[in-house]
This record gives sequence, C-alpha cells and structure tokens, in this order.
Amino acid sequence: MLTTKNLEKLIELEETLRSEYQVQLDAKDAEIAAKSAEVAQQVQEKEDKLAIIAKQLEQITTLSADATTNKRTEQLNRELNQRCENLHEEAATQKKRIKALQNDLSAERTELKALKQYDPAKMKKNLDASKRKMAEKAKATDLLQKSLNQTKTEKADLQRQVKELEAKVEELEKAAPEAEVEVESVEEAAA
Repeated sequence: MLTTKNLEKLIELEETLRSEYQVQLDAKDAEIAAKSAEVAQQVQEKEDKLAIIAKQLEQITTLSADATTNKRTEQLNRELNQRCENLHEEAATQKKRIKALQNDLSAERTELKALKQYDPAKMKKNLDASKRKMAEKAKATDLLQKSLNQTKTEKADLQRQVKELEAKVEELEKAAPEAEVEVESVEEAAA
C-alpha cells in the first residue's frame, strides 16, 4: 500500500517535470530559431549594403571620367565616400552585433543541451528500473518478514517446551528426596 503511493507520487513527479521542462525546451527552440533568422537577416543586409557600396563606387568612377561635370563628380564622390564610411562603420557595428548574437546563440544552445539532459524517455526508463528494483526489494522484505515470524514462532515454542521440561525436572527433584526418605524407612523397618 505504501509503495503504491510512492510509485504514484513518482509518476506524478515525472509528469510535472516533463510538462515543466517541455515548455522550457519549446521556448528555447523558438528563441534559437528567432535569433538564427535575425542573424541571417543581418548578414543579408550587410551583403546588400556592400553591393550598394560597390555600385556607388562604380558610379563614382564613371562620373569622374566626365570632365565637364568634374565639380559635380567631386561632390558626389565626397558624398559617396561619406556614405561608404558610414556603411563601413555600420557594417563594423553589425559585425560586432552578429558576434554578440552568435555568442548568445551558443549560450542558448548550451542551455538547451543542459535542458535536454532531462530527457523524458530517459527519465521514464530510469523510473521503470527503479520500480523494478523497489519491487524486488519488497519481495525480499516480505520473505525476510515471513522468515522472521516463523523463527519467532519456533523460538516461542522452544521456550515453552524448555519451561515445561524445567517444571518437570523440579517436580522430579522434589519427588526424588521423598522417595529416598521412603526407601530409608522401608529399609529400617526391614532391619
């Protein structure tokens, strides 16, 4: 009866752990997927910006060939260089952000790996093994209890028999001195 309650408690504990950690695992998987998409988007934006920079540099070289629009070309060149520097700075900050996101992603993966250690199937297997061991121990305990009860019964019977024999011995000892007195009186009378 007591072991059944314990088993029920263990099963309830297993179910609560499974439900608690499954939600966390699903949440972490969703976070990882979102961060991976964000990293991919930022990489694509960086490539697009680098393509824009290349295109703008190509325009600058084409405009510098025109001598008549030299001032305009120089102005555009300055503007494009400024944009290029801004884009390079932005690309550098994006690289830093990507590295930070990659670090976050690796930390999340590590945490997810730690959470996956609480695998429900593995925990159920361990629980089943524990149940088997507990059942074997219960059987062994029952056998020992039966053996103990049998030994106690045998001991009580033997003690009772010893007391009966001691009582008989005492009776015989009491009867033996009286018999000796009678034998002596019969011998005296015969003499």
